[in-house]
Amino acid sequence: MASPSRGAFAWLVAKDVRELLDARAWWVLVAAMGPLVGFAFIGAVRTYAELSGFGGTSYGVGEAFSPLVGIWAPTFSACELAAAFLLPFVAIRLLAGDVQSGALALELQRPLPIWWRVASKTLVLALGWIVASVPTLIAVTLWISYGGAVHVPELLVVAFGHLVNAALTLALASAAAAATDHPATAAIATLAVTVGTWILNLVAAVQGGVWEWAAGYTPTAMVAEFQHGLLRADAVAAAGVLVAAGLAVSGVWSRLGRPVARKLAASGVIAVAAVLLLALCGRLTASVDLAENRMNSFRRGDEAALAAITAPIAIEVHLAAEDPRRLDLDRRVIGKLRRVVPAMRVSYVAETATGLMEQTREHYGEIHYDVGGRRVVSRSTTPEGALEAIYDAAGVEAPPESDADIFRGHPLAVPPTGAALTFYGVWPAAIAIAAFVRLRRTA
Repeated sequence: MASPSRGAFAWLVAKDVRELLDARAWWVLVAAMGPLVGFAFIGAVRTYAELSGFGGTSYGVGEAFSPLVGIWAPTFSACELAAAFLLPFVAIRLLAGDVQSGALALELQRPLPIWWRVASKTLVLALGWIVASVPTLIAVTLWISYGGAVHVPELLVVAFGHLVNAALTLALASAAAAATDHPATAAIATLAVTVGTWILNLVAAVQGGVWEWAAGYTPTAMVAEFQHGLLRADAVAAAGVLVAAGLAVSGVWSRLGRPVARKLAASGVIAVAAVLLLALCGRLTASVDLAENRMNSFRRGDEAALAAITAPIAIEVHLAAEDPRRLDLDRRVIGKLRRVVPAMRVSYVAETATGLMEQTREHYGEIHYDVGGRRVVSRSTTPEGALEAIYDAAGVEAPPESDADIFRGHPLAVPPTGAALTFYGVWPAAIAIAAFVRLRRTA
């Protein structure tokens, strides 16, 4: 029984590959990726070169000359844009097209579980996305040819983050295509969910609480972490849960002939299970900072000193959600502290969202650091100010600074030679020729 199943699966994969190659939407995606990546890469290299003309060897300034921040994050952001607005149409074309043409009914006649059909299409779409992402590899090659530095771990985590983002998009589009009766409806539903995640991020910035927790697992938030070189166990696990849930819903709704009520019930069970698993994912605290400049971490000496503090640490922040100082504190201090002291407790005290009407209050703007019952109050939102207050409250001496902790950066003042011709000319022309040959053969 195993051999016929393997043969049927291979037949299904080959069929899905042919359908992908015959899909004009996929060729448009591949062709558009060149100019999208090229525009981002050329702009990033020009800005990097302009700033590099001022040097880049002093502390602080060198951090601006990290390829992770200056090149990879903006270049790969083109993938995020393509995944949000172009990839769903490719997925829906492949998934909903079978329902519209009646091919799904023919597939169901073969001795193959419905989950294998979902797996086949997901595999083919993932491979299609990887092919479409080749321009990012060209950008890396060009950067190396310019003499630019490449820290492989941070580059890999950025690429992995965008692959995860694409997988989330494919899972969402797969579920929408299976649950709706028309590709246009599926496209609207997918776009609505995407816009909904953006709105969730806005609500979280104002309301905090459970909204902030939920917003932390939106594709935009997770991609931002990956683009900073941070690999978080909870983000990877949560992405896996969301992808599995989307594909499971797709499998449920792909079963022809089953009552809608039964499909809705099964989808509800999957949604509840996904929420529970996401709550468990939030308990994972392991993370790895793969950024060469350690932008997500304190100095190694400070991390060792913080880890040696056995007393519980609690922080009370008197800043409103939309106060720029709170945003700065969360990004530069709280996030780094959580990586070293996962059990740290943080509470926010504010009566308004903007804080404009609270500026004259006595304690607004204060940050209370409590270590084992001893409290120190500070108004600084810088890492140096926060660490000084924690060390003071803990009664420990700050570790000495080391030159090894200073990231000098990799300044490079060179123009993006040949990039415009490659991304705006050679790549679109090559894809247009390949598409013409393929589509003419199957016309």
